[in-house]
Amino acid sequence: MDSFSEKFRTEFDQLLRWRRDVRHFRPDPVEEAQLMRLLSTFSLAPSVGLSEPWRIVRVKDTQARKAAEQNFLQCNEQALAGYSGEKAKIYAGLKLSGMRDAPVQLAIFCDEDTDKGAGLGAGTMPEMRRYSVVTAVTQFWLAARAEGLGVGWVSILDPEQLTRDLNVSENWRLVAWLCVGWPETNTMQPELEREGWEARSDVPQITER
Repeated sequence: MDSFSEKFRTEFDQLLRWRRDVRHFRPDPVEEAQLMRLLSTFSLAPSVGLSEPWRIVRVKDTQARKAAEQNFLQCNEQALAGYSGEKAKIYAGLKLSGMRDAPVQLAIFCDEDTDKGAGLGAGTMPEMRRYSVVTAVTQFWLAARAEGLGVGWVSILDPEQLTRDLNVSENWRLVAWLCVGWPETNTMQPELEREGWEARSDVPQITER
């Protein structure tokens, strides 16, 4: 296929605009078949050396979820202490995690020692494995949004503690904790922009050399 239709390109542009970080979820469950279909998009993602270094942990255990949420709360308090004045006031009012509400929660790791791919492309830049995982997460995110699901990426976490709490390999490195479910509301505007934390740029900075 040389190109997609203009209708598809318009809808794809809308998908990119509607892909927002969701932190407010309805309690409605996500159908198992739908979730598995969306997770299969990981296998379509590019990866350095075809290493496919992503490792997906679906966190269903109540105690594991509580430990992760406590991890977030502690890290969030530490983060708040690093701000002052108006920024501290805004930060304190932000909802930065949907961990308490999201019906599906996924811990996405990168296997730094995977043998798959035989190290191709990662010798000089081993971080390419983690970048590959980020690309897979982005594909999953867009696929979920296309079906009306919301995804929230929680990054205010102690990754080493989370790795211990989930009892996964020490060679795995946390890339993302994803909250997945049906959003309470849909909006094109990032919540951080709406709450006055930061403004989004219309175009990226481009430097020529």
